[in-house]
Amino acid sequence: MAGDGLLYEVINGLMERPDWETAIQKPLGILPAGSGNAIAASLNYYATKTCLLKEELLTSCTYFLCKGLHTPLDLVSLHTASGRHLYSFLSFCWGFISDVDITSERYRKLGSARFTLGTLQLLTTLHVYKGRLSYLPAEETSSVSSQGEQSTLSAQDVNQVSFCNGKPVSARPQRGCVLEDTLLVPFDQPVPKDWITVPEEEFVSIVCIYQSHLGTDLILAPPAKLYDDAIHLFYLTAGVSRMAMIKFFMALEKGTHLTLNCPYLHYTPVKAFRLEPSTLKGHMTVDGEVLACEPVQGQIHRQLCRIISGS
Repeated sequence: MAGDGLLYEVINGLMERPDWETAIQKPLGILPAGSGNAIAASLNYYATKTCLLKEELLTSCTYFLCKGLHTPLDLVSLHTASGRHLYSFLSFCWGFISDVDITSERYRKLGSARFTLGTLQLLTTLHVYKGRLSYLPAEETSSVSSQGEQSTLSAQDVNQVSFCNGKPVSARPQRGCVLEDTLLVPFDQPVPKDWITVPEEEFVSIVCIYQSHLGTDLILAPPAKLYDDAIHLFYLTAGVSRMAMIKFFMALEKGTHLTLNCPYLHYTPVKAFRLEPSTLKGHMTVDGEVLACEPVQGQIHRQLCRIISGS
């Protein structure tokens, strides 16, 4: 019974266990008691196609827990240039949205209203963040051998290559490096040829999200599902006006932001991504938890754990 942060800690703790393969299959339930409660809101949205807040959302999730039904949940394996290896169930963010999340911590007593207040404050000084963003489109599926050669990924290949802390390792994972990230290469190598590098290098915000909701009343990725095997990549490029940003956040309440046809807002589903900041500026967050600003890359792993849901 908590927010998204505690579930993040539990999942990463389970993935560090020697018996992670069985431990991570233990169904996990969430009763929303945080500020954002994005995973709880997403679970309710998938089951009921409605958006609930506060006590109503808690009641709905309690009902899910009583039913005891559980479904698979995708996880994203994240690597940082400093050698950290993390597992994420919700999102990775850099720029405006993560700045709002972290700087609004001082208003935590306000509940979800803290994000509205934080957004209005940061809009007065809209920052631009420089970096290089690359990704593997969702329709592409390739693996990378330990020599950096690309090949088509098949079910037989999944245990052939392992990637940990920026380096390929042996086929069997060790403690703290339990999954084989076959779509990634070390940071000192360029991304594979079938990846796309975004031509723009100045961003207002970048969000990699794997569930529908970014908060209880923020539907960022309406097409997302619990196990759709995709990272939903959104990014806002420099030049977007403050008024356009306000319209964007207002549209998030109903998930209609893509109909705004804003030329600065880009969306694409991907299998993997790499972000290389030019300067270590701005906050990075994973599942709402702060992360040091540095190069980060990650890939999706389908149906890795299980979560209690309404259907």
